[in-house]
Amino acid sequence: MHRLALFDLDGTLADRQSALSDAVTGLSRSRALSPDAEQWLRTELADRANAADFARLREAFDLKASAADLWQEYVDLMAAAVTCRPEVLEGLARLRAAAWTIGIVTNGASDIQRAKLAGTGLASLVDGVAVSGDLEIRKPDRRLFELGAARCGVSFAEGGWMIGDNPTGDIGGGHQAGLRTIWLRGRPWPDGLPAAHHVVDDVTDAITILLNEPWE
Repeated sequence: MHRLALFDLDGTLADRQSALSDAVTGLSRSRALSPDAEQWLRTELADRANAADFARLREAFDLKASAADLWQEYVDLMAAAVTCRPEVLEGLARLRAAAWTIGIVTNGASDIQRAKLAGTGLASLVDGVAVSGDLEIRKPDRRLFELGAARCGVSFAEGGWMIGDNPTGDIGGGHQAGLRTIWLRGRPWPDGLPAAHHVVDDVTDAITILLNEPWE
């Protein structure tokens, strides 16, 4: 019997929004972007970012730098700026010590998500990672959750938990995949979506719930 906990990354384990602001500010300064270009980035990258966004930026504002160079600089800046609070890292270490298997299932481009995992120290605390950019499928697609379990080396058939802040992607997707769910409240809850098994204000509260789960 395994105990599997799959976590979302952005907005759950790591603070993407403050990192995004810092990264866009840094990129705008280093590339001497106009205020309009900086605002364009803040708007376009609010929910997600990939290399194609920087091709569009380059074209819209007639930039000399290549899209690949702009994207790589943004990836490096995000990796340096993104943070995971010490108490979250400690909580994950406690889960591992309690024989939990920990995976991350995240939407996003593969290179930037893995750079974030390395930069925050999360990479060394998880057993497997599934990024939507790996397969070009996104949560709530069941296959991404299955990939997460497989990369953790466990059977999806035995169930587990999904913890995240996105009602549709994390909680709705987790339900469809047969997982129990914990929602980090904050985003609007869509009508008709089944309730999460638990609702918390902070991911550390979700970790506490898991640590108190009885073995089945």
